[in-house]
Amino acid sequence: MAKRTVKEEVHEHIIPSPLEDIMGDRFGRYSKYIIQDRALPDARDGLKPVQRRILYAMYRDGNTAEKGYRKSAKTVGLVIGNYHPHGDTSVYDAMVRMSQQWKIREPLIDMQGNNGSIDDDPAAAMRYTEARLGKIAANLLEDIDKDTVEWAPNFDDTEMEPTVLPARYPHLLINGISGIAAGYATNIPPHNLNEAIDATIYRITNPNCELDELMEYIQGPDFPTGGTVQGIDGIRDAFLTGKGRVMIRSKAEISETRTNQQIIITEIPYEVVKSNLVKKMDDIRLNKRIDGIMDVRDESDRTGLRIAIDVKKDVDAQLILNYLYKNTDLQISYNYNVVAIVNKRPEQMGLCAMLDAFIAHRYEVITRRSRYDLDKKEKRCHILEGLMKAISVLDEIIALIRASKDKADSKRRIMERFQFSDEQAEAIVTMRLYRLSSTDITQLKEEYTQLANEIEALNDILSDDHVLHNVMIQELKAVKAEFPTPRLTRIEHEIEEIVIEKEQMINQEQVMITVSRDGYVKRVSLRSYSASEHLRTALKEGDELIGYSEVSTLDQLLFFTTQGTYGYVPVYELDEAKWKDIGSHINNLVKMSSEEKIRDAFVIRDFATYGYIVTVSKLGMIKKTLVSDFKVSRNNKTMTAMNLTAGDEIVGAFLAYDGDEILLASRHGYVSRYPISMVPVTAPKSKGVKAMNLMEDEISAATIYDKEGSFLIAGTDKHAFKRIKLSEISITNRPAKGNMICKKVKSNPFTVTDIRIGDLNDEIHFMNEQLHEYKVKDFSLMSRESTFSAPLPLDSSCYLLKGIRYIEKREAPVIEEANEEKFEEINFDI
Repeated sequence: MAKRTVKEEVHEHIIPSPLEDIMGDRFGRYSKYIIQDRALPDARDGLKPVQRRILYAMYRDGNTAEKGYRKSAKTVGLVIGNYHPHGDTSVYDAMVRMSQQWKIREPLIDMQGNNGSIDDDPAAAMRYTEARLGKIAANLLEDIDKDTVEWAPNFDDTEMEPTVLPARYPHLLINGISGIAAGYATNIPPHNLNEAIDATIYRITNPNCELDELMEYIQGPDFPTGGTVQGIDGIRDAFLTGKGRVMIRSKAEISETRTNQQIIITEIPYEVVKSNLVKKMDDIRLNKRIDGIMDVRDESDRTGLRIAIDVKKDVDAQLILNYLYKNTDLQISYNYNVVAIVNKRPEQMGLCAMLDAFIAHRYEVITRRSRYDLDKKEKRCHILEGLMKAISVLDEIIALIRASKDKADSKRRIMERFQFSDEQAEAIVTMRLYRLSSTDITQLKEEYTQLANEIEALNDILSDDHVLHNVMIQELKAVKAEFPTPRLTRIEHEIEEIVIEKEQMINQEQVMITVSRDGYVKRVSLRSYSASEHLRTALKEGDELIGYSEVSTLDQLLFFTTQGTYGYVPVYELDEAKWKDIGSHINNLVKMSSEEKIRDAFVIRDFATYGYIVTVSKLGMIKKTLVSDFKVSRNNKTMTAMNLTAGDEIVGAFLAYDGDEILLASRHGYVSRYPISMVPVTAPKSKGVKAMNLMEDEISAATIYDKEGSFLIAGTDKHAFKRIKLSEISITNRPAKGNMICKKVKSNPFTVTDIRIGDLNDEIHFMNEQLHEYKVKDFSLMSRESTFSAPLPLDSSCYLLKGIRYIEKREAPVIEEANEEKFEEINFDI
């Protein structure tokens, strides 16, 4: 027979199985363990296994509230060695949490030494701290030695541990808990002990009561850090279904001193780290997200929590407080998710289910305890009966004992002679001689009578649920009397919605803003502008200035780009800089592509105004859109203002009102003029209508005539200008080729690049390294048929400054019927 190789022997014991089946089986068992024995609390005693094991280990070691402290490391070692074979850090962390009065409503462990802080400071190492059971923990462990709960072998089968604690009060409701298991999570807030006990007593006496009846006793969560809980509907949902959402708000007061105002915070939301909260508020102060905060200080000490916020005397302190509520953890939302283990299964539980689980548990505990006590008392009565009978025949018993060979023989003779039971005979032969006095027979009778009464009471408990419920109620009342617990958290029925208008947060002041073609913007204080002595503002090489203007920080900058898009940004969000600085790109505030160049800019306070933005493209399209239509809810990127075809771009964007006219100039020198009423009102994303008839030509410039100004000033790419009487430009329908405004000279070709309207004393500004100012009367008055005058003494880098126009607030005009008829007669070519 051939000898098999090791490889063949190994393969013989390999069982092939799909990886999916293996992973599913292993993860299923792991999930079951995590859910049942790690992360979720038992609905009966409200404890996770690690917490239960810590408390039981301390109880068994005699580390109770009435005795001295012992090293925490000793307890951790006992727990790991006997019950919980996991890392010492996880055990010590659970132990520390049960001692932190800012995290747990009724601390179960009394720890001496550094057990952390509300600033999230870590506790000292377990070798430095000492601990013992808290006083209230005794009520979780009382009667555990009376066969009140089920026991199970520990991890190595060397000892037995309780699967649940007897728990005299509804600990799950009072201290709450949080945990994450596989596919399940729980988040139960703490509640007031006195209220929870009152609700439990009411549920015992009225097992079919409604939730609203219970809520007359238990108002809602009661956090150890106090604060205010808003939202009775969320509390009711949580009590009804186990899921609900409430808002937790800090307790704050506003006071006024001689020099300033102060916001004093004395309570913060549950599980908020105080140091992080203070830092967040101080960052708001440093970044000046809201004006008026002078200083933020943490003045907390051993007497309690206190955060002081100094506020300028002339600002609205309530507005600042509301801003902090909205933008920091001074106010947070808390989500109930009540999941606990019931009959070894995770369940979503409402208030009634939580109370019923506890009541059922106490029913079983009291029943088992009563049976245990009844058995012991009956056995003692049996012994007492034998002792009293033995005293009556004591001389004969003594004689039998003296005649016996040993203890066993004595017991046998006594049992045969007087019909004592084995237990009675054992008690007789072990009884000491000093118990044979007449006094002791009296004491035995008294003890027997007392035991008989106690046995009768225990039988009543076991036979009558009403009596048992009374016992349960008396024990609950005893816990309430021993631990009077005033409510710390206030309950408000409605959630106060905090609506902060941005304008309220801004310190209104006048500033200068600049806008360049390439998208560089800045906000400059008037002081810095005045100190610059009106020198040219800095620009990136090759960039051009659209304009600059004095505006309010409450205004908004509205801009239009060559690509038919627009955007707007509040002035107060523009980066503050010096006049000589370039500024920062508007892309930091409003996302725009590199192809987009700013063509025109406006300043607007309120989009709810009557007026139009007229946009014109070089390929001959025009559109008119209401100013109000440009307002959007999210303005973090540029949006469509005019839908352009390929190769087209915006020539300009203009502000117009009813009754205004539009003048369009082509590169070859044609000007078309017609009322803007001939342009239909369309949405921002529309394409528009035909503006001008073009023959191998493009629109190069446009302007609005608002009945102010008598002259049209036209300029070329060579800085040659002419002034024409506006009356020479005839009004036509749309679209039209228009009037030629200049004589063409083949030897000196030109391109019309600019047109605008003005009176003699109106100024026109040019910009290069410095600002050049001209008045309208400085340009030669010519007829349409003449050519342009000699070029201005400006170099090729000089360009016309467009300026920034302010869009004022106007009410919509009342449209008369006659005007409506006129509109109907006009035939639009779309």
